[in-house]
Amino acid sequence: MERLLQNIFAGWFRMSSWFPATTLTHIRDVIREGERHHAGEICFAVEARFSFWSVLKGLQTRSRAHQLFSMLRVWDTQDNSGVLLYMHLAEHKVELIADRGIASRVDSAQWQKICDELTADIKNGPADVAVLACIAKINDLLRVHFSAQEDNPRELPDEPVVL
Repeated sequence: MERLLQNIFAGWFRMSSWFPATTLTHIRDVIREGERHHAGEICFAVEARFSFWSVLKGLQTRSRAHQLFSMLRVWDTQDNSGVLLYMHLAEHKVELIADRGIASRVDSAQWQKICDELTADIKNGPADVAVLACIAKINDLLRVHFSAQEDNPRELPDEPVVL
């Protein structure tokens, strides 16, 4: 019942205040610049809330992140180098999904640490600053474990996905 109430009454009002157009543009630019220095592809997706029926059917944040990883084709890169950063505002949850090329090089504990830090940063300050810091951490991790080659193609759009 709590999840249902969260998804009905929470989240929707945060989208416009936390992620206005200028913030989304800044996120895009940070992703774009970071990807110049590593072979990974970062996709940021944010969703205000789940539908009433999705909650009743038991949709969970982790499974939704996996759905989006597929729908947004984050897996569809030459080196399996996609990373999805997914935020669900109503339930205050964050998920990071790394494709197998990156997951084989970066321990899942490192991804979890980044998620935990983002969740804490959002509670302690502005969401846009927290998200930008999170993307910087992802870029740093990818730079260390998945450095750019001479041919570093742009395989996924850098625009944030607002659902």
